[in-house]
Amino acid sequence: MARPKKTLAPPPPKRRAADVAYDTLEDMISTLQLQPGSQVAEGELVERTLLGRTPIREALLRMVSTGLIVQQPRRGLLVSGIDLAEHLDVVHTRRVLECLIAECSARRATEAQRKDIVRCAERMVKAAGADKLADYMRADIELDRVNHAASQNYSAVKAVLPLIVQCRRFWYAYRHAGDLTEGAAAHLQLAEGIAGGNEAEAIAGAQRLSDYLQGFTQRVIAI
Repeated sequence: MARPKKTLAPPPPKRRAADVAYDTLEDMISTLQLQPGSQVAEGELVERTLLGRTPIREALLRMVSTGLIVQQPRRGLLVSGIDLAEHLDVVHTRRVLECLIAECSARRATEAQRKDIVRCAERMVKAAGADKLADYMRADIELDRVNHAASQNYSAVKAVLPLIVQCRRFWYAYRHAGDLTEGAAAHLQLAEGIAGGNEAEAIAGAQRLSDYLQGFTQRVIAI
């Protein structure tokens, strides 16, 4: 009897150069490689990223629309600044969106996504225990990716992404006031709620994460 032929999964779609440029610049902003308030020079970014001028320009225009880059007369493009009081509004708005996304993910996630999100949260817990910031942030970014895909709520994801970048940048700027262990615990509660299909527990995890971000912001303001 002839063996059945294996069906190969289709290759992932090739990403647009502008999307690669956007993700690259977003990472540079959130990790403070591009400092808040600094002037943005298109040519310099092309040299630093080794990406084309056209995708860099497209990414910058997209960032202007989300507020990560601001355009000022006679000064050109600048990385948006960090306003401590305004950041509380960012956290409050993110709370609403994160709860909605968590609820959708708990209801709509595939079995593979449920397993993946717990693995990401467990990596965050392990990295926090070892005080390995780079590993923690990589797992955090991957957890967000799985959670957003699982939610299938593209409007909420589109709205929350710039807020996540602002929160990540804020954390890098003031991480002396943060607590990796508490952040990891909140993500684990969120992940376990989604994995178990428990919408209330997933929302509780999102609320706990938002409480952590809000408390962190308030501690920074008080310093």
